[in-house]
Amino acid sequence: MSPHRTLVGVDVGGTFTDLAFFDEATRTFRTAKAPSNRGDEAVGFIEGLKRLGPIAELGAIIHGTTVGTNALLERKGARIGLITTPGFRDALEMRRRDRPNTWGLWGDFTPIASREMRLEVPERTLADGTIRTAIDSASVQAACRALLAEGAEALAIVFINAYANPANERAAYEAARAIWPNPHVAHSAQILPEIREFERTSTTALNAYLQPVVASYLTRLEAGLEAEAFSGSFHIVQSNGGVMSTATARKFPVRTALSGPAAGVIAAAAIASAAGYPDIVTADLGGTSFDVSLVAGGKASLAAQTTIDFGMVVRTPMIEITTIGAGGGSIAHVDAGGLLGVGPESAGSRPGPVAYGQGNTRPTLTDANIVLGRINADKPIGGKLARLDVEAARAAILTSIGEPLGLGAEAAAEAVIRVANARMAGAIRLVSIERGHDPARFTAVPFGGGGALHVGALIRDVGLRSALVPRYPGITSALGCIMADIRHDQVMTVNLMLDGVDAGALDARMVEAGRQAHAVVAASGLSMERIDITYELDMHYQGQTHTVAVPLPVTLAGEAGTGISQAIIREAFERAYAAAFSRLLPGIPVRIVNLRTAAIGRRPAFDLKALAPPADSTREAARLGSRKVWFDGGWHEASIWDRLALPVGAEIAGPAILEQPDATTVIDPGLVARVDGFGNLIVERM
Repeated sequence: MSPHRTLVGVDVGGTFTDLAFFDEATRTFRTAKAPSNRGDEAVGFIEGLKRLGPIAELGAIIHGTTVGTNALLERKGARIGLITTPGFRDALEMRRRDRPNTWGLWGDFTPIASREMRLEVPERTLADGTIRTAIDSASVQAACRALLAEGAEALAIVFINAYANPANERAAYEAARAIWPNPHVAHSAQILPEIREFERTSTTALNAYLQPVVASYLTRLEAGLEAEAFSGSFHIVQSNGGVMSTATARKFPVRTALSGPAAGVIAAAAIASAAGYPDIVTADLGGTSFDVSLVAGGKASLAAQTTIDFGMVVRTPMIEITTIGAGGGSIAHVDAGGLLGVGPESAGSRPGPVAYGQGNTRPTLTDANIVLGRINADKPIGGKLARLDVEAARAAILTSIGEPLGLGAEAAAEAVIRVANARMAGAIRLVSIERGHDPARFTAVPFGGGGALHVGALIRDVGLRSALVPRYPGITSALGCIMADIRHDQVMTVNLMLDGVDAGALDARMVEAGRQAHAVVAASGLSMERIDITYELDMHYQGQTHTVAVPLPVTLAGEAGTGISQAIIREAFERAYAAAFSRLLPGIPVRIVNLRTAAIGRRPAFDLKALAPPADSTREAARLGSRKVWFDGGWHEASIWDRLALPVGAEIAGPAILEQPDATTVIDPGLVARVDGFGNLIVERM
């Protein structure tokens, strides 16, 4: 396939839409930023693309979206119906016998499909795949009509043991499709052909819950692109850090649940590894949230299962990301007990922080940074506002925070920032210290519109080794969109004992799964250097409930198959189990539960040197003067710099403010920043 000449990555956040443009032929790179239009994100999407030039001339657009995430968190998905096996109507509500609050018998949980929307039809498939009761198409269609009468917009079909034999599910699917008025129908063998009925039911139901929402969103985007005569390819970033077609996104919208944040982790890992920092903690501070992920050895961690919110379990590979409600738009408040809090409620882009002058009267984290002089009120990012209203922000902080706590405006603003920093530090400890990692080995990579404002706190409060601020921190997630590989994951339950396993039969299943995944990636329409097939098994000792992920040192080798053997599997299992639990259990039989297959289309390497400062850059030209900035209880004279004009090797000692169109970097007193060969800022203690 011929490579596209121009690529654009688009990350639509809660406050801003960030864009990264790369011309593969000329190796030139540009960025753009536009306000997001919450409720109709397509408007900000198209406006941002226009800021890069004629949309018709673009070759490929890769989009990281939070539409699915927001729909799940805000419970704004479609009204769905569920058809299932007799006796399993309440699996979605029973979950794993967990509850929202550990102590006490209280705490309500409302499933995404209420009980009247969950219907049973006669069918029974046994655990060995034998069909005891075949499906009756008439009963399925009667259930469909009943659900449609109740207002169902999408349908999920989940039968017990369908992972062992999906024949009944497929027959029910065909019967439903014959009368369902839209394409939003799916069965669990399509979404997650894996053992464990709750996780399979939850993932399939959540996929249905998102289908109308994501399909409608993609339709609006495609209509906007068509109106601009765009004829290139359009792709979506998945939660696993790979890229998929819009057709796949419509079919599997649940795979977009952490799309935007995942793209940021991919870019941060690539940038930091190239700079010589393989062990990092990413810190993405946007308008509404703070997303943290740990990358060890240059590789992001993939989790097989994620809980988006209580009871919302998605079992599909996702980059491990911890999210808290502490973004630039997070609202600061004093509660009834006199305690200062920041978030999770956010002002978003509408009305935005008080300083935006769009009607908000409650102070945000951004307002606090403005009052302390850390953000230049005369150079607001995004290009929509001419100036920020410092006095309005100061008055709001004084009224809402200062007066209740007996503090002046500056002291109150600093208190807001410290509380937000403490919450961010807690999220970083969760992914590092609490998982056995020494933070002193790791470097923070802050990005997003606000991450670089808090560099000092990330280093100081957690004890991280240093910080690496990417060349364009505000558009790092958009950059990740154009750096991400194309990826397709599949899973199937095999339920085999390792002793005496038929390696030939397993190899045949692996070959078929590999070819299916390869075909999906090959049809993506993006340029690739090669397609790799990787395999992983979920395994455990007999009698255990939970499995360990066991990567296999084999790949698909054409007609030769994979070369899998019992010895290879055992060695891989013992290595993975020992790494997870530091010991083995000799003499206990081992079971293979699931086979996971991934096809990864390796994109041409992105030349990060394209981001480096021009050779004629000088420190003198980058100096913009100085201004008063508040640190640690008082005003300091801080040097001000044009960050993008600094040459390679330049060192800037704090206190200093480095400004650029997409973000601001704050260098606290006692820290020093150095520009490396890729244009990154390496921030360390003096």
